[in-house]
Formats: sequence, C-alpha cells, structure tokens
Amino acid sequence: MEELIDVLNEDGTKTGEVVTRKEVHEKGLWHRIVVIAIIDKEGHILMQQRAKDKETNPGKWDVSVAGHVSAGQTSIEAAIREVKEEIGIDLEEKDLQYMLTYQTGRKVKDHFYANHIFDFYLVKTEVIDVSKIKIQESEVEQVKLCNLEEVQHMLSNNLVAERKPVYEVLINYLNKM
Repeated sequence: MEELIDVLNEDGTKTGEVVTRKEVHEKGLWHRIVVIAIIDKEGHILMQQRAKDKETNPGKWDVSVAGHVSAGQTSIEAAIREVKEEIGIDLEEKDLQYMLTYQTGRKVKDHFYANHIFDFYLVKTEVIDVSKIKIQESEVEQVKLCNLEEVQHMLSNNLVAERKPVYEVLINYLNKM
C-alpha cells in the first residue's frame, strides 16, 4: 500500500485532506518532510548517499536521514520512524533537538513537484559505529562519517542534496563545537 500523506497549506497547517505520496507530488501539494543529522562528540556527521533512483537528488550525499511525514504522524514520530527505517538506529523523542523549519517549492520534472515544508532535527551521540548501521537499500546507497571540512568540500562541489538552510545551520553548529 502506498504511503498516505497529510496535505498542508503553505503555512504548514493541515488542510484535512489525505492523499497518496504519488498524488502529493503529481499535484504539487504542500507536505512535511523531516531531515535528521546525526553527529558524534568529535563533530563528525553521519552522511548518506541517496539511492540512485530517487526522484529528487538521486545519488547525492545528504544528512543522515530524510523522509516524508505520514498521514496522522507528528514530525517527531516521523523522524524516529525514518531513522529506524533508513539506517536501523532506534531513537527516542528526547534524542531529537529541533533546529529549524523552512520550505521550498519547485517543479522537479513534468508531473513531479516538490512542495515541501522541512523540519530539521539534530541528534548528538557519543560515537557513531558505521559498521553497525543497517541501510535501507531502496533509499540509501551507502553511509560514511564526515568531518566539517569534508562536508564543506561536498557542498562546494555540488555533491550534496539541495538543503541549503540545513547545511547553514549544521555548519554553524559544528563550528561552535
């Protein structure tokens, strides 16, 4: 069964309409996405390479996890679910630090629009053991730990998913560590 999504107004409030993930993109309807960056005490960030067949940013590097908020879910519930699904890590609500909300609307290609309201969360942990991460192969090609310089290099060479506000906040945060 295809994932169901709550349709939002441009201000982020729910309209009461629920549609399939396919329909939300075909019609260019506003909906919520969660973005989660996991960092360790040394300031390394867990980066994922998006699957090559993704509709948006295929094959690009991205923060640790990103995904749709399903109908009826809160942003926090979706973040916890997406982290478990994509990289196999169990989180609790207390692990997530809210960083910002922003929105972008754009036509990706014919009959596919990305009108997203993003909620960005940060997860701080002592150590990230990449060997214990279980990736969801339909979503993620591979993962790796990157330091601040590596992330900046990836940004300057257009190797990362289009999430400028997330990376601005993340780099500012890492610079203060």
